[in-house]
Amino acid sequence: MNTPSRLVPLSGTTNFRDLGGYVGHDGRSVKWRKLFRSDHLGALSSEDIGTLADLGLARVADFRGAVEREAQACAMPGVTVHSLAIDPSVAQSMKAHLASGQQLNAQDTVRMMENTYRAFVHHQSHRFAALFALLLESDQALVFHCTAGKDRTGFAAAMILLSLGVPRDVVMQDYLLTNDHYKISDPGASDLPREALQVLWRVQDTFLNASLKAVDTDFGGVQNYLTEHLRVGPREQERLAELYLQA
Repeated sequence: MNTPSRLVPLSGTTNFRDLGGYVGHDGRSVKWRKLFRSDHLGALSSEDIGTLADLGLARVADFRGAVEREAQACAMPGVTVHSLAIDPSVAQSMKAHLASGQQLNAQDTVRMMENTYRAFVHHQSHRFAALFALLLESDQALVFHCTAGKDRTGFAAAMILLSLGVPRDVVMQDYLLTNDHYKISDPGASDLPREALQVLWRVQDTFLNASLKAVDTDFGGVQNYLTEHLRVGPREQERLAELYLQA
């Protein structure tokens, strides 16, 4: 049997990826073609729509804020779209930094990105809990996404894979695949400094590690964070394994 492609090649989005194939609890692999992560779905072509329909895509979880959604509405018909809005904060932080008269370099941007990832844990757990609630409803194929499919989406993917027993080093490998696939649509559209944008457009292990360290040090570890803050206790984890891991 041929292994499905992790990257789903589409013309209207560059970072649409399958979470299948990773080995989780008891050596059981994550099922292919059930869980997808992506950048925004606002520029899908008719061919893209056909490809996703053939994959059985039925549900979309959208982490974008209202302004992002209005600018690039989901172009996939026939799916149920769930808004789990997390307004992007790092771009605003960068602009405020510049407006105060300070320079913005790569180091500043890394610090802001790490703070953003910590904020996912400290302030946005309810949104990620809502994603898990959707996952627990059924195993209908679902894609979760934000604008670039790298930060809000990256943290969500990490928590899903960890809940299924995928080791952290493999979770990090999946996270970093964004650097191989994501292509910004209009690199000249921003007036932010180039060295800041080169950080903003990519992912680094320090970003995800900032959130995971917050989970470990401030919330008692992944298991406790899943149970107490994402409402995914042992029973729910068993249900996720039934739905998304090979028998």
